Amino acid sequence: MAAKKLYESFSKGLLEDVNRWGSMKQTGVSLKYMMEFGSKPTARNLLISSQFLHKELPIRIARRAIELQNLPYGLSLKPAVLKVRDWYLDSFRDLRSFPDIKDQNDELEFTRMINLVKVRHNNVVPMMALGVQQLKKDLNPKVDYKDLDEIHQFLDRFYMSRIGIRMLIGQHVALHDPNPPPDCVGYIHTKMSPLEVARSASEDARCICLREYGSAPNVNIYGDPNFTFPYVPTHLHLMVFELVKNSLRAVEERFLDSDKVAPPIRIIVADGLEDVTIKVSDEGGGIPRSGLPKIFTYLYSTARNPLDEHSDLETTDVATLSPLAGYGYGLPISRLYARYFGGDLQIISMEGYGTDAYLHLSRLGDSQEPLP
Repeated sequence: MAAKKLYESFSKGLLEDVNRWGSMKQTGVSLKYMMEFGSKPTARNLLISSQFLHKELPIRIARRAIELQNLPYGLSLKPAVLKVRDWYLDSFRDLRSFPDIKDQNDELEFTRMINLVKVRHNNVVPMMALGVQQLKKDLNPKVDYKDLDEIHQFLDRFYMSRIGIRMLIGQHVALHDPNPPPDCVGYIHTKMSPLEVARSASEDARCICLREYGSAPNVNIYGDPNFTFPYVPTHLHLMVFELVKNSLRAVEERFLDSDKVAPPIRIIVADGLEDVTIKVSDEGGGIPRSGLPKIFTYLYSTARNPLDEHSDLETTDVATLSPLAGYGYGLPISRLYARYFGGDLQIISMEGYGTDAYLHLSRLGDSQEPLP
């Protein structure tokens, strides 16, 4: 019933438009092209960029809106998922109602609008996680996670698409910065230091650990401090933050009632010929072998779920909730961020001792592969 009410708030013409645009083919853009194109953010280039996004974004957003309406096990009808679908339909309507972009004034107005679209979607990931939690409550406890493959595949596609949409919008908006940071082309840092980003992400994760437990293990970082390569620092920060956060929680809980000093988390940055690899190691007791197949699913978490305590979708800003763990999407989302640029994330566990996470980052300077 709730689905019908929300669905009726959008016109039939809009929904037909969504289906039409959702059937169109999306266009990928390589990181090399983004770097070359963005290195000269002239008024003409920004106009070309906005005209491309004016056609491309409705296709990508329409595809996700259609999928959100056709999910298995009744996931489409969960209140949190309906809210996300509304955001996508609102954004599609905003983009389609924007007139053709012909001059600089149009381009600036369009840039303001898509930035608002990006802000509107800030809470999509935690809100979808809430929808999954709402689904879990209704599922038979005996349902095997392997039987929910369709949901996992959808969420992988959905979140990967979201990364791409936010990258396109964020890159375009960032090119308008009159005083960009040195060596930055929009979102892309052409000389990013992985050690610096790892240090910043680790400090942020330790702050949350201190707040949750009153203490936090040290984090030791090893590697060449002068090494740099082209990457998106916000993406790397998110991935390292998630890995370190998991390690801190594991170590802290293992040594909570112990007289021993909690061992440090170790981060090693290695500069290889093909990949840059960041290894995050802990002595937090490891993950049981039976749990390893579940860690990259969206229906599994070893921690208490904080979303259960915040069920009022209208008054709760889920993005402001910063627990140390519990949403059940940190690792799969981090792996998608790595894979977005052709990398990967692997987890190796030694139960009774600890866990090693290997974050593989592709060297992107010459990559001409279109991004998802």
